[in-house]
Amino acid sequence: MTSKAAETARLVAKVAADADAEEIPRLVCAAVSEGLGVDGATLSLLTDTPSRQLLAASDDDALLLEEIQFTVLEGPCLTAANRGETVAVDDLRHDVTPWPLFGASVRERLPHIASVYALPLFFGDYVLGSVDLLARRAHALDARELEQAEDVAEAVSVALMSTRDMLLSGGEPPAWEPEEIVRAHWFDTARAVGALASRQGIAPEDALARMRAEAFRTGTSLADITADILRDPPRDP
Repeated sequence: MTSKAAETARLVAKVAADADAEEIPRLVCAAVSEGLGVDGATLSLLTDTPSRQLLAASDDDALLLEEIQFTVLEGPCLTAANRGETVAVDDLRHDVTPWPLFGASVRERLPHIASVYALPLFFGDYVLGSVDLLARRAHALDARELEQAEDVAEAVSVALMSTRDMLLSGGEPPAWEPEEIVRAHWFDTARAVGALASRQGIAPEDALARMRAEAFRTGTSLADITADILRDPPRDP
């Protein structure tokens, strides 16, 4: 491991040892982004809810990248988690991506982001979640640097275990920032999916698909669709 990656892994381990569980995602996200020399990062977990759990985003660009994937249900982060493999998009501006909705949305809404890298987070043979790295320059990480980033991801997996346990054992939404987005990803979306499924007599996965389709059709976020469904009186998308 290079000195940069090794130092990042050590900092991540120190965060896990010293910080409260509620603070770990934000601090780990910042350490990874700065340590690996990229312009932003997000962390998410896989859960038994209809969506992944957003844990932290380093800045507004990283948050919007996650929101796009959350809405269109495709992108490097989801592919990395589903396949258990690192996914590299070296040049978003010129390369054709295998995710048409994601590619079009990112080019429109994040035109200054040139590359994205998604790394799965493992706990043994089980994929715990994923980390997204984004950069304003194309080819931000070469093959060796990306390999070193995978070693950092191992340290992140260990650091997030206490966070995962806290989420899966609790019944309240986490208080991480930005609170309304975290609530939408973790707590409110699951409630809205259940409400819409019951109201329309459809399966939860079909309810979530309708919510995502409405968000994409109208150009609003899935968080807005969720809030609309939960509003009294609710309005179906």
